[in-house]
Amino acid sequence: MTDVVVAGIGQIPVGDHYSLSLRSMGVQALNKALHDSGDLKPDALYIGNLLGSTLSHQANLGALFTDYARLGHIEAYTTEAAGASGAAALRVAYLAILSGYADTVAVLGVEKWSDVTREEADALLSQELDYDYEAIPGLNSAGEAGLLMQRYLYEYNLPKDALAGFPIQAHANALNNPNALLRKSLTAETYASAPMLSDPLNLYDGAAYADGAAALILTRRELLPKNFPHPIVRLLGSSVSVDALSLHDRRDPLAFNAVKTAVESAALQAGIMPVYTDVFELDDSFSIYAALTLEACGFAEKGTAWQMARDGLLAPGAKLPAMTMGGCKARGNPIGAKGVYQAVEAVQQLRGAAGPNQVKNARIALTLALGGPASTAIAHVFDRVETR
Repeated sequence: MTDVVVAGIGQIPVGDHYSLSLRSMGVQALNKALHDSGDLKPDALYIGNLLGSTLSHQANLGALFTDYARLGHIEAYTTEAAGASGAAALRVAYLAILSGYADTVAVLGVEKWSDVTREEADALLSQELDYDYEAIPGLNSAGEAGLLMQRYLYEYNLPKDALAGFPIQAHANALNNPNALLRKSLTAETYASAPMLSDPLNLYDGAAYADGAAALILTRRELLPKNFPHPIVRLLGSSVSVDALSLHDRRDPLAFNAVKTAVESAALQAGIMPVYTDVFELDDSFSIYAALTLEACGFAEKGTAWQMARDGLLAPGAKLPAMTMGGCKARGNPIGAKGVYQAVEAVQQLRGAAGPNQVKNARIALTLALGGPASTAIAHVFDRVETR
């Protein structure tokens, strides 16, 4: 066995990059990560992307990015797992090094949302649902999340604003993240007065889709450059689990079973219990996803995760720091790239480079990216090496 370490990280701000192409965004993030790694030369590049072929009319991204990033004739291709596509690329990279196939691998998550109108993009994003039984009848991602939230509030007899703590905490964290889309605070009063997306899910319960690109360079510990300037961060565990694609095919829609399986498996590989993590970069594409994730992972009893957010227990200095750089809600949701952003943010925390949002003495970080409403769940566990 070998230590798989994160040698470099890079990201561009999440936003509406009308003046940048898909390739420009991706190359910027890759170049930053390569420079951060000490200019290591990757043997392979794996790319997480969902909508490039439809939104940007560009497929064959492996050839595109190896060409424009001047990486040479290396193995390169795209992984797709809906919103967990970037996390899937990270898993492939991890396995490539762990298996002995590759020594150094680049991971890129990239998504260009602003190439078409919002209406067109929303229609294309319905691909992550069951097209025959959900998308064609008119259901979209917000509608699906609204149904889950409605059931959750009903089951546990909660008010409509019960989940307000999740976006409020995310916005508070994004204030100090220069790469976040929404760097402004959110009050309970503003949340309560927001228009509905899909009753009872309101405007602040859903993360804004946006453009973004983030990258990682993974390598073997012994291949790190001499005088490597950063604390060493290892990738200790990686797991993927899937559930029924359609909500109506699940015995209990409020049980995120794929989350439970993926997180427990990744933690087992890392030799920890999930509750031992110091940082949890969970998937808060919708507030209800965050609540159901915490309950699936065992951080809260069923029907009580909203209390953790309400009581400030997810803040950077609290019991379970989560969404530490704003999460999907306030950092912005770059769809297929979000899993790589989560990993970059986890590494920032473990390096002690998260600025005002730094979690004190962070040693272990857990990331979780979802494809749809936990139809796919991909978890990773990172730790900081105390000695070189």
